[in-house]
Amino acid sequence: MATLSTLANGFTTLMVTIDPPGLIPLFIGLTAGMNRLQRRQVAFRASVISFLLLVVFAVFGEKVLNALGISMSAFRIAGGILLFWIGVEMIFEKRQERKEKVSEVAITQDHIANIAVFPLAMPLIAGPGSISATILLGSRMHGFVANMQLIVVLLIAAVITFASLLLAGLIDRALGQTGRNILTRILGMVLTALAVQFVIDGIVTAFGLHLVQG
Repeated sequence: MATLSTLANGFTTLMVTIDPPGLIPLFIGLTAGMNRLQRRQVAFRASVISFLLLVVFAVFGEKVLNALGISMSAFRIAGGILLFWIGVEMIFEKRQERKEKVSEVAITQDHIANIAVFPLAMPLIAGPGSISATILLGSRMHGFVANMQLIVVLLIAAVITFASLLLAGLIDRALGQTGRNILTRILGMVLTALAVQFVIDGIVTAFGLHLVQG
């Protein structure tokens, strides 16, 4: 059974990497011209598909890495560096620009009925950051109960993401550009701190070190 702190850490990491506030303006742009029912269908489908993708990575991610000969220590370090980079992008407003480019390409190359799969479900919701975070979290869960707890955390994150997309227009007006910028920077700082911790954990595990906490 996973500890409450591990689950809380995992939930925070997931929410920061998924970044529901950052998805809102992209969702509004991607669903322009749709009515409320169509937007709800797109939001629901994207949330369900991304949830299922993350569950697969949570359950089988470590097994795939083992099959490839990649240790969890190495993946913790690599994943931590990736999450740190994403956090820095959020602080300096680079991640949103990259996401907007992805969404623009998708509109021109794919049919609007498929935007729930691409780019919403993947890579905007279940992207490299959230997938890496999910595999790292899955590596800490041992046993059926712990895995079930992680799946519940993923489900809660998916429900919050779905609710954010449903309330996209209202939240966008409430936050405004300034509010979104401030929130994104705060979340970026949190993510960089969590990423550093992942790297430290990977180094400690890889070299068999023992840290003394003061």
